[in-house]
Amino acid sequence: MKLAHVLTCIAAAFAFCPPALAQTSAQTSAQTARVPVVAAENFYGDVIRQLGGDRVTVTSILNNPDEDPHLFEASPKTARALQHAALVVYNGANYDPWMDKLLGATKSDGKRTVIVAAQLTGKKPGDNPHLWYDPPTMPAVAKAVSAYLSSADPAHKSDYDARLAAFLQALKPLDARIAVMKSHYKGVPVTATEPVFGYMSDAIGFEMRNTRFQTAQMNETEPSPADIAAFEKDLRERRVHVLIYNSQATGALTRRLLDVAKDAHVPSISVTETLPAGKTYQQWMQSQLDALAGALQGWQR
Repeated sequence: MKLAHVLTCIAAAFAFCPPALAQTSAQTSAQTARVPVVAAENFYGDVIRQLGGDRVTVTSILNNPDEDPHLFEASPKTARALQHAALVVYNGANYDPWMDKLLGATKSDGKRTVIVAAQLTGKKPGDNPHLWYDPPTMPAVAKAVSAYLSSADPAHKSDYDARLAAFLQALKPLDARIAVMKSHYKGVPVTATEPVFGYMSDAIGFEMRNTRFQTAQMNETEPSPADIAAFEKDLRERRVHVLIYNSQATGALTRRLLDVAKDAHVPSISVTETLPAGKTYQQWMQSQLDALAGALQGWQR
């Protein structure tokens, strides 16, 4: 369903929304005393749950790790969730541009606060939009969300403060793991099919190769024959020590490169753009770093 058609449907639905329904929704929200939150991406939703506990109700829009987020199409259901949200959190940097359109077309039941990760971290359209792999992003988002919750629900500020402190503490093992990997692997040449893991690769200090190819893949344009050939040469001649690929976007070209890597005995690891079911943000990041460290275990300077 095209976004323009969705927005038309949304406007019509809201025009005929019975006042009693809106009143019932408000009464229910008051009774449960939970802050209704919408997160565009489920890893932000997970962080919000960690910060708010049972005092927030979180709806995550992108939440299927088996689907390509770039193929997402908004629906009236998405807009209805936004209508009732007191807080909305999304990535920005043109990763989820449909959020701006939906927010512009969706009336709110009351005052609505919007937190955009890109604005908190100084990123803009054209930058690598996979901000959740950049270590400073989640602390910045967490602090902004916690400040909102404390303001919206001051009676429980001490609980929100404690949860924020616990969340930031829970990120320290992740920071420590990155530091250890940097001490071992700084300058190691690696490659990737897309820049999904780019910020984390920078934090570790890898020499990232084939960046033009990755940008083309991210922008859904055809990489040049020269860039494809250079990528394959890096793999065949083992000029790189690991291939990082986005398992949510495995087209024919990605599968071809994975075959080349396998034949050349270059290890490959998968990363995702969506939080897997049953994991927290911290567990997700740690598991991918574990896989990466395992792939590089035999590397020697």
